[in-house]
Amino acid sequence: MGIYLNPDNEGFWESVRSEIYVDKTGLIAYTNKCLNTEQKYLCVSRPRRFGKSMALKMLAAYYSRGCDSGELFFGLKITREDSYEANLNRYDVIYLNMQQFLIETRGQADLTEYLEQTVIDEIREVYGDLLLGREVMLAAVLRRIYTRTKKKFIFLVDEWDCVMRERQESEELQKQYLDFLRNLLKDQPYVALAYMTGILPVKKYGQHSALNMFWEYSMTDQGFLKEFTGFTENEVKQLCKQFDMDFAEAGNWYDGYQLENFHHIYNPKSVVEAMQRRKFSNYWTTTEVYDALKVYIDMDFDGLRSDIVRMLGGGRVKVNTYTFQNDMRNFQVKDDVLTLLIHLGYLAFDSESEETFIPNKEITREFENAMSVGGWAEIMRVLKASERLLDDTLLCDETHVAKGLDLAHTEVASILTYNDENSLACAISIAYYSARKDYKMIRELPTGRGFADIVFLPLPHRNKPALVVELKYDKSARTAIQQIKDRKYTQALEGYTGEILLVGVNYDKDDKDKPHSCVIEKITYA
Repeated sequence: MGIYLNPDNEGFWESVRSEIYVDKTGLIAYTNKCLNTEQKYLCVSRPRRFGKSMALKMLAAYYSRGCDSGELFFGLKITREDSYEANLNRYDVIYLNMQQFLIETRGQADLTEYLEQTVIDEIREVYGDLLLGREVMLAAVLRRIYTRTKKKFIFLVDEWDCVMRERQESEELQKQYLDFLRNLLKDQPYVALAYMTGILPVKKYGQHSALNMFWEYSMTDQGFLKEFTGFTENEVKQLCKQFDMDFAEAGNWYDGYQLENFHHIYNPKSVVEAMQRRKFSNYWTTTEVYDALKVYIDMDFDGLRSDIVRMLGGGRVKVNTYTFQNDMRNFQVKDDVLTLLIHLGYLAFDSESEETFIPNKEITREFENAMSVGGWAEIMRVLKASERLLDDTLLCDETHVAKGLDLAHTEVASILTYNDENSLACAISIAYYSARKDYKMIRELPTGRGFADIVFLPLPHRNKPALVVELKYDKSARTAIQQIKDRKYTQALEGYTGEILLVGVNYDKDDKDKPHSCVIEKITYA
């Protein structure tokens, strides 16, 4: 066994013996199907701390000749698959952590040259009798071994995109690196499987990609790997039961990464830490300073700031993810920035509607932190006033609620690129920002007889009334209340019993002194 050639199974052994281990070995069943087929090139991109490296350690433990992992996989899902025994520890594996190589060569050596010589030196220890002793290219070495032995290799490449992320200014280095990967992997007879992980999809140059043989699985389309992207709803339910944690609260904090057929994907890093600490808080975002997010949301693309505000208010934004060049430097339109934020995990993406949104409380807090540093003074004033607005609402103080909404609508409208009913809804959603610590906010809740504009459902054990907010434009607040009653919006609060506040809000664009009016009624729903 070695470091790069046929690593041992210690990394996966540590995962399995940890206090929390969620069985994702079903991924192996899929990679087994891809072995020695045209689908053998997989590039899997996900945000930081979404289990990418753990998956590679699992694949290395399963395929590598350098270890005997039968006992390690005993009882796990993959052992129930027909392909399990046929491929267990049967392949030469080459494991490359590109972050390691980038660090070790920084300012001292050529990245690809250093990588090739380091890996070749280890290969010589096993296959030296088949080599000539003068090979300097890794691809040439592997071709020679394959020609003599017919043995194929499995390539596991971690942090494949670190060159694109950390050497953004050096396009020459990026092209050299991509050419190296293409020569190493594309159309080579010795490749049984190539599985790369990173944050970004494969880098594009113009209309072409140097690695166009890869099947891509990204946060805009995880394909067959959806259930392995993060923790599923059932997996989190089991963990909450095991650790006596509130499942609804876990969803409020960490749910929201929506994928086709899996509309509830949870951030695994944050869920694990919350269970172990017995406390819900920001965990994933603490692994990177919020300055990184601030750089992107402050970019001056037409409509970008307006879109950020709309999403902060719980709304969704249409996005074209196909113009993105898969790097962190070349942005042509605002959709490129939004797509990058999807890949980084700061936004979620609904592939069916092609809309993006802020997924959960943890990420909302990160946007708040980024905005607090400057450039978003209007929004920060609304957020700071939101605690008082919620208190006034719970006290049914209609006059002060109307005044608070005047402030919020004025401040938010100064950033938005539109001024209509949607502007009002966005402003009010942000005005009640502080409510999210005790409530789950739902924009446009389906009721069977229309959509309730905004509903705030209290989280378990909060002892708060539910809020049903209906908005009107140039009508009356009383009309809004009547619509809630006529269309029986409260019946859509399935399973909820207790006090409900009906909040009717009207905006009169011609009333310069008191444009907003509010009526609040209290009912009990059994």
